[in-house]
Amino acid sequence: MNFESDPHASADGRWQPVRLAPGLFQADQVVAEQEPACIVVQQGRVVWVGPQAAVPAAYASLPVHDGQQMLVTPGLVDCHTHLVYGGERANEFAMRLAGASYEDIARAGGGIVSSVQHTREATEDALFAAALPRLQQLLDEGVTAIEIKSGYGLSLAHERKQLRVARRLGQACGVTVRTTFLGAHALPPEYAGRSQDYIDLVCQQMLPALAAEGLVDAVDVFCERIAFSLAETEQVFQAAKALGLPVKLHAEQLSNMEGAALAARYGALSCDHIEHLSAQGIAAMCQAGTVAVLLPGAFYTLRDTQVPPIAALRAAGVPMAVSTDHNPGTSPALSLLLMANMACTLFRLTVPEALAGITTHAAQALGLQDEQGLLAAGRPANFVLWPVQHAAELAYWLGAKPDCTIVRQGRIARRAAARA
Repeated sequence: MNFESDPHASADGRWQPVRLAPGLFQADQVVAEQEPACIVVQQGRVVWVGPQAAVPAAYASLPVHDGQQMLVTPGLVDCHTHLVYGGERANEFAMRLAGASYEDIARAGGGIVSSVQHTREATEDALFAAALPRLQQLLDEGVTAIEIKSGYGLSLAHERKQLRVARRLGQACGVTVRTTFLGAHALPPEYAGRSQDYIDLVCQQMLPALAAEGLVDAVDVFCERIAFSLAETEQVFQAAKALGLPVKLHAEQLSNMEGAALAARYGALSCDHIEHLSAQGIAAMCQAGTVAVLLPGAFYTLRDTQVPPIAALRAAGVPMAVSTDHNPGTSPALSLLLMANMACTLFRLTVPEALAGITTHAAQALGLQDEQGLLAAGRPANFVLWPVQHAAELAYWLGAKPDCTIVRQGRIARRAAARA
């Protein structure tokens, strides 16, 4: 089904009574978390937010949606995923438990290269069928925008296949999908020992062709000892800049390559992982307005011990986002709320930081800050009604599947059961 063609899912009308999560909405009048509030939606956009008792007379005749006193947040944003891929890598999970490191697995032909083989073997339809239930799990939890990276094709035809599937998923599910070209994710087997030749292919052929086809919203690189050097990363950034595309970076995950500082010089939307981020990188990100994307799922799966420099990021005022990093090898996570909990418990984020991390700051990491991540008049209607008493519960429960109402792209994507 094409979600956008469903004529029965309009969210237009007055959503009341609801409670607004503190810090995640903008309204003309301040509304306390426990005070009955109202959201007015017309033609798929929020046109008014405020106390229920102060709804303007112009909206009095609109249909009323029973908000059941639920807590409202902006729709969740999963700003770093590798959702489209072939196969799985459960065997690597067992290998790590037996003592193998991330680098050991990669050098033995596992890791990203294993997923490349399975992705190349899969048809576009097979990749779509495999990714759809993964995406649906995230959507059922309140995700209204998501980034999907390529990077498991590592050739023009197969990178194109991944990005086409990402676009199809957005259309089929009625969700905002931002596609990121990650051709410089790993060195494909046929280019072993010829890293520069492959980077030339990425910059001179793959990226221009895919951008011309409208398949690329941003460009990413894995800058690391087992991936691509700082100089190679900059070549990709230069190619992206020439095409007018924003950049992102897998930065400082396994070591400090000073990739974050480089990315910031190119005005990167985000630097992601950043466990080994330096003071120089933090300062550069702060100056550039680059978002720090925290990926506790990978940290947990890899049993890492190097925690990102949260206190220094906080002190510098660098916005921190939180994402699933869903991928088959190092973060097979399908719950953004669980990642919020892990960001609090493993990285010591506060609850407000974690909630901003999966809404406002995550939207900023995708360049969607004007459309997603904040509930305000004039924005598209993307919000979630949660059956909880306190906003902290969204980062508190482990494994809960809240019976929430989800408004996505101005339509009711899911409606909670009536509450007694």
